[in-house]
Amino acid sequence: MKQIGKIKKLASLAGGILLCCVCLLCGCSGKEQEEKVKDLEFTVTGQNEIPKELMDMIEQKKAEEFRLTYTSGEDLYIAVGYGEQQTGGFSISVPEFYLTENSIVIKTELQGPEHGQQGASQSYPFIVVKTKFIEEPVVFH
Repeated sequence: MKQIGKIKKLASLAGGILLCCVCLLCGCSGKEQEEKVKDLEFTVTGQNEIPKELMDMIEQKKAEEFRLTYTSGEDLYIAVGYGEQQTGGFSISVPEFYLTENSIVIKTELQGPEHGQQGASQSYPFIVVKTKFIEEPVVFH
């Protein structure tokens, strides 16, 4: 009976170690996300204002979901695409765009077409936002 107790303790300890390893590998932390330092200003970039190199990348990737960043001078462009959709009429919102101590965080949401507003053919909804260049990685939500 003592050995069964030892085996249970060892199994429990091994499970705890495994959980710690998984958290380290997956980037788990005590916080769900870093604290916001400040909201960032941005503009949604029209298709004719997107740099050609970035537009070429978007065209290559538009059939699948994508997340891209592109720097041009003092500007940072962030592009998010939602892949092929069966109809048109979709829109994309940016409910959160802010700076943390270590990153830029952007959250986008795809909003479906309103009833009766669907296009007849497939679409490839994406959004490109432009902001002032900041030397931090971009985290997409």
